[in-house]
Amino acid sequence: MKILQLAFRNLNSLRGSFSIDFEKGPLAESGLFAITGPTGVGKTTILDAITLGLFGKAARYDNKVGSPENVMSRGTGECFSEVVFSCQSGVYSTRWDLARARKKPDGKVQGAKRQIATSNGDILENKLREVDLRVEALTGLDYNRFLRSVLLAQGRFKEFLDADRNERGELLEKITGTKIYSDLSVAAFGRARDQQAIIDKVKLALDGIRLLDAETIEAHTAEQTALIKQLDEG
Repeated sequence: MKILQLAFRNLNSLRGSFSIDFEKGPLAESGLFAITGPTGVGKTTILDAITLGLFGKAARYDNKVGSPENVMSRGTGECFSEVVFSCQSGVYSTRWDLARARKKPDGKVQGAKRQIATSNGDILENKLREVDLRVEALTGLDYNRFLRSVLLAQGRFKEFLDADRNERGELLEKITGTKIYSDLSVAAFGRARDQQAIIDKVKLALDGIRLLDAETIEAHTAEQTALIKQLDEG
């Protein structure tokens, strides 16, 4: 998958509306870029916005209870995050919304809302669980895998390094899009196994064939010659 655009409002220390377009300059022309700034200016909030938009969870809070409410900027009544991403099957947008009653700063926090839509705006899912399943199906990554591979939040680097060899390989295949080579390897192995089974079967059949020795062949040839001679004379 590739993140194309990010938009969010009232998250943590970043009050108001913000948007980042990774398809336009200077980000589009940069193969590598860094998010820098003093502590508390909102660097991690950008990462929170990405995971909120995709999975409805904030990276900094991981799986702690109450994290969605904690990310809403103080003194505000609503917040949201929306991520536009591309994958093998196309371009999609996922959105997470959270609001207080009547969108008042002192209102009671309401349940979060989520949806996933196509690039044309057609909504595919709008229920929390169904959105999770659709995002995972499209990207090949759930929230935990995303944190261990695409977005290593603070303190999560060691977790990726400590993952076993097979898990790291699977994650990297999904990120780099090279899973097709593993699939081809499995298919080639299966084809070679099937062909070897055919060869072994033919060899077994050949082993059951007994070749005649020279004396037997000579005796059969003499008998056939004599029989032909008798027929000719008769």
